[in-house]
Amino acid sequence: MGGRQKFSREKLKIEGWRGRLLLAIAYRVLQVWARTIRFEIDDRVGVLGKRVSGQFIAALWHNRLLFLPWFLRRFIPERHGVGLISASRDGDLATELVKRFGFEVVRGSSSRQGATAMLQLAELLAHGRDVVITPDGPRGPVYQVGPGIIFLAQKTGAAIAPLHIEYSNCWRLKSWDRFILPRPFSKAYFIFGSPLQIAQTNSDEEFERERQRLQNAMMQLVERP
Repeated sequence: MGGRQKFSREKLKIEGWRGRLLLAIAYRVLQVWARTIRFEIDDRVGVLGKRVSGQFIAALWHNRLLFLPWFLRRFIPERHGVGLISASRDGDLATELVKRFGFEVVRGSSSRQGATAMLQLAELLAHGRDVVITPDGPRGPVYQVGPGIIFLAQKTGAAIAPLHIEYSNCWRLKSWDRFILPRPFSKAYFIFGSPLQIAQTNSDEEFERERQRLQNAMMQLVERP
């Protein structure tokens, strides 16, 4: 197909010079856009400017993802992270952008390639990588923790660090999660929440209590005064 972009019904392939140009433009726009935003940071984990042992599973709601790769690379460049991104066509562009910020990517979700993705993430955690997951992605319901992140924490023993980003001024897309786009020159309040250690469970009821515990911890950050 020469230098033309190739599209398939199963997965969007961004190839050729047009694809590379699109990615370069998107990457540059995100960098410039992010630099207009004033960040205020509430670090309850103690990872900024410190050497923290052990790995974390970072959890952030799907609708607040846009500037997370830029933020992590800017403020904690010493941490080596891996993002879980949907194996759907919509995840292809996000995957290429995240890689440009220097992060590894595992493709999968609760609905597609989930078991394989969890095994990959467990192995990467064991080899010193942090993991970032949107526990309500890629299809929702919004602000509802799915079971995958709980299984991963139980399998690996890694603590879950809830993250949250709140903007002083933003647009919201008409998507299932009302995806957030901060307005240029707005203020962002970024919270590294206190790590949560997930207990091992022996029944559905116990598992649900752990899931709800993480749910509550994340929503407390959203509902902060």
